[in-house]
Amino acid sequence: MLSGIVVMAEEENGGSTEALPPPPPVPLNFSPAQAEPEPVKKKVLRVPMARRGLGSKGQKIPILTNHFKVNVSNVDGHFFHYSVALFYEDSRPVEGKGIGRKVLDRVHETYDTELAGKDFAYDGEKSLFTIGSLPRNKLEFTVVLDDITSNRNNGTNGNSSPGRHGSPPNETDRKRLRRPYQSKTYKVEISFAAKIPMQAIANALRGQESENSQEALRVLDIILRQHAAKQGCLLVRQSFFHNDPKNFADVGGGVLGCRGFHSSFRTTQSGLSLNIDVSTTMIIQPGPVVDFLIANQNAKDPFSLDWAKAKRVLKNLRVKTAPANQEFKITGLSEKPCREQMFTLKQRSKDEDGEVQTSEVTVYDYFVNHRNIDLRYSADLPCLNVGKPKRPTYFPIELCTLVSLQRYTKALSTFQRASLVEKSRQKPQERMQILSNALKINNYDAEPLLRSSGVSISSNFTQVDGRVLPAPKLKAGNGDDLFTRNGRWNFNNKRFFEPAKVERWAVVNFSARCDVRGLVRDLTRLGETKGISVEAPFEVFEESPQLRRAPPVVRVDKMFEEIQSKLPGAPKFLLCLLPERKNCDIYGPWKRKNLADHGIVTQCLAPGRVNDQYLTNLLLKINAKLGGLNSMLAAEVSPSIPMVSKVPTMILGMDVSHGSPGQSDVPSIAAVVSSRQWPSISRYRASVRTQSPKVEMIDNIFKKVSDTDDDGIMRELLLDFYVSSGKRKPEHIIVFRDGVSESQFNQVLNIELDQLIEACNFLDEKWSPKFVIIVAQKNHHTKFFQSGSPDNVPPGTIIDNKVCHPRNNDFYLCAHAGMIGTTRPTHYHVLLDEVGFSPDELQELVHNLSYVYQRSTTAISIVAPISYAHLAATQVGQWMKFEDASETSSSHGGLTNAGPVTVPQLPRLQENVASSMFFC
Repeated sequence: MLSGIVVMAEEENGGSTEALPPPPPVPLNFSPAQAEPEPVKKKVLRVPMARRGLGSKGQKIPILTNHFKVNVSNVDGHFFHYSVALFYEDSRPVEGKGIGRKVLDRVHETYDTELAGKDFAYDGEKSLFTIGSLPRNKLEFTVVLDDITSNRNNGTNGNSSPGRHGSPPNETDRKRLRRPYQSKTYKVEISFAAKIPMQAIANALRGQESENSQEALRVLDIILRQHAAKQGCLLVRQSFFHNDPKNFADVGGGVLGCRGFHSSFRTTQSGLSLNIDVSTTMIIQPGPVVDFLIANQNAKDPFSLDWAKAKRVLKNLRVKTAPANQEFKITGLSEKPCREQMFTLKQRSKDEDGEVQTSEVTVYDYFVNHRNIDLRYSADLPCLNVGKPKRPTYFPIELCTLVSLQRYTKALSTFQRASLVEKSRQKPQERMQILSNALKINNYDAEPLLRSSGVSISSNFTQVDGRVLPAPKLKAGNGDDLFTRNGRWNFNNKRFFEPAKVERWAVVNFSARCDVRGLVRDLTRLGETKGISVEAPFEVFEESPQLRRAPPVVRVDKMFEEIQSKLPGAPKFLLCLLPERKNCDIYGPWKRKNLADHGIVTQCLAPGRVNDQYLTNLLLKINAKLGGLNSMLAAEVSPSIPMVSKVPTMILGMDVSHGSPGQSDVPSIAAVVSSRQWPSISRYRASVRTQSPKVEMIDNIFKKVSDTDDDGIMRELLLDFYVSSGKRKPEHIIVFRDGVSESQFNQVLNIELDQLIEACNFLDEKWSPKFVIIVAQKNHHTKFFQSGSPDNVPPGTIIDNKVCHPRNNDFYLCAHAGMIGTTRPTHYHVLLDEVGFSPDELQELVHNLSYVYQRSTTAISIVAPISYAHLAATQVGQWMKFEDASETSSSHGGLTNAGPVTVPQLPRLQENVASSMFFC
């Protein structure tokens, strides 16, 4: 150690090698004092703030909501929580899902006396709840269940029949099988876990939330789930779907939209309520397997099917087989067609000794000649395998029908989504009628456990007090006013507030049928009316017909080679004509090439019905991308926004986009957009990063790579704000966070906010801006209706009472005009406010931010910063989706299903496109 000190001293003295004097001797009676450890400061966790009051601005309006008042009379009772463990007869734990309810139902039927006649609510997994205790803290039961999904009956088993090596049994064989082959034995252990007072619900209504109150509400929700399960419903969390064809809507591709109902208990300012709403999930088209496959692949007949795709889509689906009507799970397909797929048929001879005789037969021969079943088209098609990998069991495909209510969990195509939206929407009055009927159909008053809990549910929609905020004043070019009506405005005879200039640009046509010269002429003409100067394009690049069938990345690369060879320099703007409006596979590679590789602003369009209105909307996007502004709040022009215009204020929008359902190895995309050029709140720039798949918390807000270097998202946004706002640091930072549930609020407050603070302190440790954190939710089930009117609630409708949280600071806002279906309000949760906004000031700011979205001439349903963040994340996600697989694996380490996923890093956006709303 001493030598190390000497070396350091030598370095400090300019490299001198002169020896240092020896240290003084230590006295004999010296005893070192023990250093007192510094007390470790325990971090105080932030929790969502309490409501400071109610807003008062706006015109009052009576509103009905789909919350139904709940009374609880048994507040002195208790829920008893028991843990449930299921085992097979040999003590192996039961791991498969779906069997638990059948086992517990049998326990309830068989051991009613041992359970003291008590009903219970079972969650389908490991928890069971009763009202009052069971006779003992630990109970053990044994039950026998019919094995309804046995793979041993009626199929062609490649290795054996049930219990004996041979073919599937006929009626004579089935009689010999008897019980051992038709049933399974289960052992059930029920152990006391906790006692939950119902009084906790009353405490929650007074704002005293606790684990007990959350658990008590969970028990009530589990009772609703069990009630639906007994009716044969498909359960998707708190949404329940009946097997009624009247509720099915074909959206194409063998997929149906299934309408059901969401039901959940909520604590609100006005008491406990039951929230009921229409819910939709996607299911597989029930019926013959072949019909589903033809629809799924858009094939003309069974002989045109892609069986590799069919195998993937059919795996784990359940089918019923003819003629025995038994249910099985599909595990795969046979390797050979039905007429060629062999198996060993084992039969007992008809002699007295009954010896087993074996023969090799095809599946087709067995069903046609041994079972006398007529097969019309299965001979040349693969069989369904419902057995195990080493013990296949085959059925001809035409004998199999898909069971109803099987969820379809893959991503929908653009066309399927559009069809679903069109077929599942309801006008407000229609929706109210459906919800009233749902309450009657579910008949919750007849549920024994709810009655025992003292729960009664009103049949009337709850009335709340709404307010309609006035639309903010907007400015166009030349100081003209834009007049808003019903949340809409237009630019007829108006110029854009800050028109950009379209120069050094070109047109690129990827095989779209279009009069390109006429399109450019009309765009130039309309641009001039909006104040945009549109120069003549350098060139119109037409794609070579020979490339139209090439891979998308190749088509884009070839087009760029042509652009670079013919233009005198890099263009500032490219107008790209695509052959298809939806699902065009050129879009992703084209956007990446322009924005990340070359920093070129680009606008895509599919020229179908091109008219002046269409081109005006196109110019809105082009102007914003080129750094212009279409409109501005009058309160920005003459700065008068409370708390924002007087003090440098930065507004952030944060969102995370995840891969499609079922894609566990696709990185999530985190996007943060920030306001710039304070006191403006209409200009934004974006920063985007990849992160681990399906992770909602943003982990790159602050990313320290050295003592002097931070590579996080926030640093570049803070520096941009500083430079664009006259070298002012933001004193207030208002964060709008999308996509998080109530269970994640504490993570936003204690993880993401800490990163934001660290990013600020890393730039200047003496700098402590004040933060406001607001979460916006669209994924909820609260709807609002006008009493006695068929129309949606008017734009600007705000509700901060009765159906809102009993303690926390939240409100609902319908900023937009609901033109189709029933308006879905945005639920805003104010988790933190260090600035000190009044309720009216904050609600008005949120309302104003719904009017600054530069892509449209309508108020939007959620604040613009979040809309921009969502758009940035999803559009950059297109790059990942269309990334060339070989390029990804070579340059980023690849994406693999084995082991941890290597998250590829996105290329940084070029500065000019990041700061000019490239994502519009």
